[in-house]
Amino acid sequence: MDFEVLGPIRVHHKGVVHLPTAPKLRQLLALFLLKANMFVSVNDCVEELWEDRPPRTVIPTLQTYVLHLRRTLAGSPSVGTLDAARRILVTGRGGYYLTLPTESLDLGRFERWLRLGRDAQRRGNPVEASANFRKALEVWRGPALSDVQAGPLLLPMISALNEARISATEQFFDAELRLGYHRDILSHVYSVAAEHPLNEKVQYQYMLALYRSGRQVQALQAYQRLREVLTSELGLEPSPAVQQLHQSILERDPLLDDSAA
Repeated sequence: MDFEVLGPIRVHHKGVVHLPTAPKLRQLLALFLLKANMFVSVNDCVEELWEDRPPRTVIPTLQTYVLHLRRTLAGSPSVGTLDAARRILVTGRGGYYLTLPTESLDLGRFERWLRLGRDAQRRGNPVEASANFRKALEVWRGPALSDVQAGPLLLPMISALNEARISATEQFFDAELRLGYHRDILSHVYSVAAEHPLNEKVQYQYMLALYRSGRQVQALQAYQRLREVLTSELGLEPSPAVQQLHQSILERDPLLDDSAA
């Protein structure tokens, strides 16, 4: 059985989806998935689902939700019975554990590929780093848990996941640029830069990829757009690194064509 949180939430087995439709059940399942193999207290469940407005029957209601989740799991042939579901979603003292193999959760696969990519990057191996970052990014299907109503516990965790995706994307672009693959990634960098107009790291990479692809004018235009957005929305000038890149593009600095540099 596979579980996915890096996009709309999914629970499936051999293409057949096993996922509750009720918003609260999906929200509770999302909390368990993001804390897979960790203890989740009853208090955390209550805070996530109801914040400071829990129903008077909050504990029986939560227990009913957990029972529904177990029945959903039991509906998969890979689980099969309610007893087997209880061994996956375990009741502990004052809370619950969702026990999952790392590879059955897309988040676990993403974190593994990301770790391998960063290890290769530290060793100065951009080929291996690029391959691992690419595999990490291929796990994603869209913004994390995009179809889940998130409460006070899920919201910061989802934000952190989406930030991790951007960080992995930046590192992938770095590795590809070091390998001289600026033309290969240009459309990808463009789409990420358009989605994150205030991200100076990605804008820097976009300007550099444009320049190396023989598009000096477009690289300069990208700088002007970034500067206009930063000054109008934040009252800031681009960072010194971006300003230096802009100046180097104006001067056609030959170092910009050196992927290693």
